Amino acid sequence: MKIGYARVSTLDQNLEMQIQALTDVGCERVFEEKVSGTKANRPQLDAMLALLRKGDEVIIWRLDRLGRSMDHLLDLVKLFEEKGVGLRSLHEHIETATPGGKLIFHLFSALAEFERSLTRERTLAGIEAARLKGRIGGKPKGLTEEAKRTARVVESLYKEGYAIKLIAKQLGIARQTVYKYLEFRNVPLHSMATSIGK
Repeated sequence: MKIGYARVSTLDQNLEMQIQALTDVGCERVFEEKVSGTKANRPQLDAMLALLRKGDEVIIWRLDRLGRSMDHLLDLVKLFEEKGVGLRSLHEHIETATPGGKLIFHLFSALAEFERSLTRERTLAGIEAARLKGRIGGKPKGLTEEAKRTARVVESLYKEGYAIKLIAKQLGIARQTVYKYLEFRNVPLHSMATSIGK
């Protein structure tokens, strides 16, 4: 079953364009929400999640219509995968039901964190400068929130069969970092003989 989810952030905005686009691609039911994307309480989203069954496909106009944050969006996609439900975003041309679509989604998610990565780099540069001046400070224990998000992307790609080398190249990180993230996520390593892009 194709299920649509449409959302606008204020009562003044119109859902008609989204609903029409979702209907045009064959959605049998469309859940309509008029609430800010940052709000945790979204009754129509909750109702849609309760309705989903294996083999269904959730279709949205744009990724930012669904998740209130990148973490929330990743969590929803993980939930869909566990339920055997696909996600299609019309604006970004992403379909998580296909291997290529999953790769695009995860790369898109990683790129969306680029600005946070820059902030992290500036923070680390500040810490290093403080160390050189003899001030007390240091890197927090464990992974940063941004690194944890990247680790989730790495785990998903690896489980889809993408090789360590390809994951590292696509995410712009060292292969050793990929191994570190997989270890952090408690992902057992397997033979790369059948991996994509070895």
